[in-house]
Amino acid sequence: MGHRSPDPARVIVAFAGVLRGLGLEVPVGAVVTFAEALGAVGMTDRATVYWAGRATLVRRPQDVEIFDRGFDAFWLGSFSLFDEPPPPDPVTLGLDDDEGEDGADAEDGPPDPGDTQIVRFSAVEVLRHKDFAAYSGSELDEARRLMADLRLAGALRRSRRRRRSHVRQGHPDLRRTVRRAMRSGGEPLDRAFLEPSARPRRLVLLCDVSGSMEPYARALMRFAHAAVMARGRVEVFALGTRLTRITRELASHDPDAALAAAARAVADWSGGTRLGEGLRRFNDEWGIRGTARGAVVVILSDGWDRGDPEELAEQMARLSRVAHRVVWVNPLKASPGYAPLARGMAAALPYVDDFVEGHSLASLERLAEVVTQP
Repeated sequence: MGHRSPDPARVIVAFAGVLRGLGLEVPVGAVVTFAEALGAVGMTDRATVYWAGRATLVRRPQDVEIFDRGFDAFWLGSFSLFDEPPPPDPVTLGLDDDEGEDGADAEDGPPDPGDTQIVRFSAVEVLRHKDFAAYSGSELDEARRLMADLRLAGALRRSRRRRRSHVRQGHPDLRRTVRRAMRSGGEPLDRAFLEPSARPRRLVLLCDVSGSMEPYARALMRFAHAAVMARGRVEVFALGTRLTRITRELASHDPDAALAAAARAVADWSGGTRLGEGLRRFNDEWGIRGTARGAVVVILSDGWDRGDPEELAEQMARLSRVAHRVVWVNPLKASPGYAPLARGMAAALPYVDDFVEGHSLASLERLAEVVTQP
């Protein structure tokens, strides 16, 4: 007996599920666009289906390899879309955090491997959401390795430089046009064009190293080191009772040596906080002169300030007028019932474009997404 024709919607959803299982991000909107594309070109030709999927489901060049593997596995593999799957066998789940004692529950005997599956907790996933203040030394080292994978770069801005354009419009590229004309007896049969290029904006990190930030300062400083190591346009300053530029100290490939050098350079580590005075010096000596102009400025602080809140508000207003975006990262924002009632935080908030958490790896991953927004 022949198989019945599969439901196209079911095929599309199943294919998207395979791609997600391989680690490819496939938003619902992209799946809808893929369905519309298949409705226009049909599903009879494999090459047509491939290019329809690649054009609608792949957003980055590095994802092409994952898409190709998923496409081959789904359309050329052993997936069955015609027959309903058999009902699953009941399975008993046993939870194991990989830290249990060898002699625990010995009287119960070993479980039946055919009926019981052991589910282990992911230490990395737990670490991503754990508060930095509760980290141990070994967990901080592991977090440093995870932070190295973060790609922290400022939002793209239009550059004065132009690049080659693949479309026949834009600014004429006279040099390439003349070079091509020499191949055709001087006739400009194939004209070339240029288009505007884009480059990342400068990223400026102002890290509060006062006593109230002590539980988070070391982890956030490792985050700043990872940003400097990404070789982007990054500047890092320490904020306490004074302002200290530590970009050069954090440029070492050895994170421990980099943090030790930064600690030696910052004379007021774990001291008081004068955010307004520190921002005034940054604006006068660095920010207004060019460091903050058109940049994404990230302030990592809990907002507790011993200085004049009016001065902080004035300096935040100056900073917001020259920066492309001002992002304030407050580790306390994740606390239940938190409200920005501290004098410094309340004075600065009207001039902040994004107010985000900064207590965990997951929140720093979110920060990396925020600073790349146009």
